[in-house]
Amino acid sequence: MKKLTALLLAGMLALTACSSKTPSQPLQLENLSASAATALESAAAAEQSQPEPDNSWQFDMPENHGMDPAVFEQLHTALAGSTVYAMVTAKDGVIIDEYYQEGYDENSVFPLHSCSKSFTSALVGIALEQGYLSGVDAPLSDYLPQVLELEDSAKQQITLRHLLTHTSGLEWYEWAGRSNWAEFRSAENWVDYILGRSLVSQPGTTFAYSTGGTHLLAAALEAATGKKTLDYAQENLFAPLGMESVTWGTDPQGIADGGNGISMTLRDAARFGQLYLQGGMWNGRQLVPADWVADSTTVKNSGAGDGTGSYGYQWWIRSFAGYETFYAFGAHGQFILIVPELNLVTAIASNSLESSYIPRDYFIDYVLPAYVG
Repeated sequence: MKKLTALLLAGMLALTACSSKTPSQPLQLENLSASAATALESAAAAEQSQPEPDNSWQFDMPENHGMDPAVFEQLHTALAGSTVYAMVTAKDGVIIDEYYQEGYDENSVFPLHSCSKSFTSALVGIALEQGYLSGVDAPLSDYLPQVLELEDSAKQQITLRHLLTHTSGLEWYEWAGRSNWAEFRSAENWVDYILGRSLVSQPGTTFAYSTGGTHLLAAALEAATGKKTLDYAQENLFAPLGMESVTWGTDPQGIADGGNGISMTLRDAARFGQLYLQGGMWNGRQLVPADWVADSTTVKNSGAGDGTGSYGYQWWIRSFAGYETFYAFGAHGQFILIVPELNLVTAIASNSLESSYIPRDYFIDYVLPAYVG
């Protein structure tokens, strides 16, 4: 509606400029034709009458959405004393169950760790749609020209697609056992550290899970848009979604920690999952391009080859209890799980130091079996 008003005003200005004998005369409604003035006033009134979009969650009983409430009662009993801080499940676009450990509630902000990667992926999709990024096969050097100055010229082959799928070929140890995590996080310049890693495989051939690779995506995003990642996200994603709890850490140079740094309430985490369940659409607005949602949650490689699942563009993909699921996954048990067949989203915040996978079992053992149709 604001665009309509602006267009009408521009048209009125043009008409006035063409017809007025005194070009410097200020534009006033009495200088316009009666019909033009009426149109402008109507457009302005319509704009003012448009209600603000309602981004708040709605709530309902599980049984009204084909879910057994007794199973959720069992879930809450099982969660008591566990490492899970909070768990939120939405079905058919409404929250049907929430659990919070004592000392936490719907306003508590949790670090989501590597779930951050899925948010960075969403922003890449938006930037592609807006023309800031030319395509997933664009060389990283198009946005980080220092790549062209690296001693190993083969690194110039690294593309955005390689970073999105963890197949850059850069040496990285993070998934299990041996790790360069502490070295990476203590580096004075994270981007230089990542680009300085040896190229140990041809880009595009080998999966090696890398928060460093996702950090390069965030750096490329900031270079392309000319905006801080959080500012760009607020403008294009968080504000339209009504997500007001988000914080996003940065590296020493102020570049967003694209692979690990995001924190928010669990309701906001579930809101992001709901956005993806709806194909990137929210309150009538296409926030994330629908084709990007579909493409990024489609298998691109087999991932780490374990029970985590296959991999898309910064999303994990696998079947649980016969239901195809895609999900964001962070260290110590952070999850945003989306099950399109059930129109269901579950978000989990945890501090599972023993195994990051343990909290996922509550989703598999309770939430999915609660579905009775």
